[in-house]
Amino acid sequence: MAGTTVTLSIPGASKFDGQRIAVVGIGVSGRASIQALHQHTDALLGAWDARAQALEALDPSALDVCESCADPERLIEAVLQWNPDIVIISPGFRQTGVEWRRLRQAGIPVWSEIELAWHLRACDENGQYAPWLCITGTNGKTTTVTMLETILNSAGLRALAVGNVGTPAVTAVSDTSSEAPNAFAFELSSFQLAATYSMEPTASVVLNVADDHLEWHENRDEYVAAKASIYERTHQACVFPLHDADVRIMVDNADVIEGARAIGVSLGVPNIGEIGIVDDIIVDRAFGNRRQVQAIELFTIADVTHLAPQGYDLPVHIVKDAMMAATLARSVGTSPSAIREGLRRFHPDAHRIELVTQHAKVAYIDDSKATNTHAAQASLLVQKPASTIWIAGGLAKGARFEELVERVSDRLAGVIVIGTDQEPWRAALDNLSIPVIFIDTTSNEPMHEAVAHAHSLARPGQTVLLAPACASQDQFTSYADRGNRFAQEVRELVVAGEEE
Repeated sequence: MAGTTVTLSIPGASKFDGQRIAVVGIGVSGRASIQALHQHTDALLGAWDARAQALEALDPSALDVCESCADPERLIEAVLQWNPDIVIISPGFRQTGVEWRRLRQAGIPVWSEIELAWHLRACDENGQYAPWLCITGTNGKTTTVTMLETILNSAGLRALAVGNVGTPAVTAVSDTSSEAPNAFAFELSSFQLAATYSMEPTASVVLNVADDHLEWHENRDEYVAAKASIYERTHQACVFPLHDADVRIMVDNADVIEGARAIGVSLGVPNIGEIGIVDDIIVDRAFGNRRQVQAIELFTIADVTHLAPQGYDLPVHIVKDAMMAATLARSVGTSPSAIREGLRRFHPDAHRIELVTQHAKVAYIDDSKATNTHAAQASLLVQKPASTIWIAGGLAKGARFEELVERVSDRLAGVIVIGTDQEPWRAALDNLSIPVIFIDTTSNEPMHEAVAHAHSLARPGQTVLLAPACASQDQFTSYADRGNRFAQEVRELVVAGEEE
């Protein structure tokens, strides 16, 4: 229980004593890896990054070597000359890059921070570890993982969302203090999973799979394989969207711990072993002792209606995310009352279908978090036909947009493309009969220009929607920065309109 005092230790720490561990890429996860290894092990540590300033925050006394080099070939050569036993690599280094290739050729294990975290996780005096409930997918990861965190905390656990969100995983799971979390909700990207080999989730889920990050992986098969690996060695429940044949194959092919079950989740009436919906009530026929004859009510649609974007019906994907979070929570015995309470308390992060303002009968919606085609499609399909001025573009990450545009074209009244990676957009938008505007890739104020053009195109009753379907780091520091800039430009436009 949350109030019980336990003594925690890290049995896996001793395996690193005397090992030479190279940390390549000193971002948030790299710094956390060095700190955890220095605090809990007697490993010999080295740090490398392309940027000298990235190394400035490190404690020199913790390191045997600390080097920067902007040239990838020279950087990895310096790492190899140090003769590491293990390399902890940043997600910023692509699987297709020279760093991965050279390390594989040398036969040196390449680990993610998540793999390191698994080996440095703390356990109590009875050998019990906090459960890892692991989530991946192309879209919906952050919503699901933060929903799950809120549900578990409502159940009286000290739960923490980690991985791609919040505290670095290795920092959180190696905490041996009296306030250490006792359950973890993991958001895991394909980058992290590609270099994670030992993790044994209590329960795991792939929410969905669509083409994304194809420039990072060797090919689409590698991307899909990375996502599928989350099911490997699962102990209790491999959760999956019931009618997604691709994800079902992942579950069927997974090498799990004996006793793990496949739990399907759908919007329909559930069979035994499934979570589903009956008359707007989400019910469990997977975990109850009498599941052969009885369904357990978990929550109702009414419990999540507050999550609908202002002025819109509750999106189906929000219901699906809530069902996935509830299913993972049930795998560790969470009660229906805690699930209901957690979902009622939950509020989504900013920049996810967020109404900035409504001006001159035009709604301005910030969905900057829609960083891939799957998320952008979900955002566009809730709009009315021929009603949307769509602001799209950024780093395409190897994606193409023809299928996305075909699926959402009936919702569009105009398109404005930002970002420096515009070729795939030109190909996808070429045959549209509505206005299409490309912002100059060298513009110093791309969002200012985009919002100005959107304002000139939009008519009363329409929506200006920022749903880029791309990453942001070409012209912004993050999707949050991009969303904030959009909101700022919209508000300045409104003020200017009021002054006229």
